[in-house]
Order: sequence, then structure tokens, then C-alpha cells
Amino acid sequence: MHGDGTREHEGGEAGEIISLVRAALEGERRSFEQLIAIHQEALYRMVYARMQSRVDAEDVVQDVFLSAYRSLSSLRDPGLFKAWLYRIALNRVRDFMRKRKLASLFGLTRNEVPEDYPDSGPDGFDHLAASRFWAGINEFLASLPSLQREVFRLRFIDHLGIQEIAVALAKNESTVKTHLYRAIDKFKTAGPRYGLSVQEES
Repeated sequence: MHGDGTREHEGGEAGEIISLVRAALEGERRSFEQLIAIHQEALYRMVYARMQSRVDAEDVVQDVFLSAYRSLSSLRDPGLFKAWLYRIALNRVRDFMRKRKLASLFGLTRNEVPEDYPDSGPDGFDHLAASRFWAGINEFLASLPSLQREVFRLRFIDHLGIQEIAVALAKNESTVKTHLYRAIDKFKTAGPRYGLSVQEES
């Protein structure tokens, strides 16, 4: 587990993102296209992990970037662009899942076999190990209350910091920390039950 970072380090990629956001706010479309290129893969993984459908995840990600482009002027802090983007994505995922649930009542959903979590091993032992790992993670996450589950996912799977998670979930940082620590305590206790090794923080 990593420490509790609050936002991306100043300079480097974070500085580039801030510059791109500011340029996009001034109407430079190419800058926003670069922001898409930087975040698209990670955002897709985040959405797919919650939806387990490649087609639906691709549709949602496209909708997220379109919504972000249209509402970019509402972003107050360019340094929190990623967190703001994830907040839009979480809302879109919830909306989509509600619609999917309603459609299923009328037999309107398509059947799609869930794939392994993105970036699992290519084949052989690595692929099997990755599949077992994500199966264990998903079982553990299913055992958590909804807010603890989302905070744990955003911190350790999506690699957001505390401040970013607070923005993404529209919660204060104290609430995020409380639910995160509760989830970590449960992981330390229950992780081995799901075939997950637990490493203490150094």
C-alpha cells in the first residue's frame, strides 16, 4: 500500500496537465485532446472495473470526456483535473448501471462475458495468477459497504490521493480517511481469506 498522497506532485506530468487544462480553458481544443490521451487508458480501466463490459465502458468513457469538455469551465482548480474527471465518471457509471438495471427488467440487456481485469498477464501462469488476484479483490470489495468499497478502489486500484478521492466522491477528507482506514483494517484481516497477501506499510 502506498502513503496518503493528496494530489499529483508539482512539476512533471502534473505541471503539464495544469498547463493543458489552462490552455483548454482558453479554447485550445488540441490541449484538451492531449488531456484525453493522458487519462484515457486509466479512466477506461477505472470504468471497466465497475462495469465489466468493454463496449459499455468504452461508451461511458466517451461520454465522460464529452461531458468534461462541455463543463470544463466549472473546474476551479486545474491541479485537480483528474479527480474532477473521475467524479464525472463515477456519476456516469451510476447512471448507466441504473439504466442497465431498469432495462434488465424488460429483458433488454445484451449478454457479454466479463473479461479479465485490464492489464492482466498475457498468458500462461501470469494470466492465471492475475485472474485469481482480481477474483480475490472483487470478492473482498463485494464484502465492503459501498463507500468503503469506492474509497478503497480509488486509493489502491485507481491510485488517487486523499484530496482527489474527496473531490471525486464529493466528501470531505476526514470522511474519506475514516472509510479508507476501516477498509484497510478489514483488508488486513480478511485479505488472506480471499487469497490476497497483506503487506504492512514501511
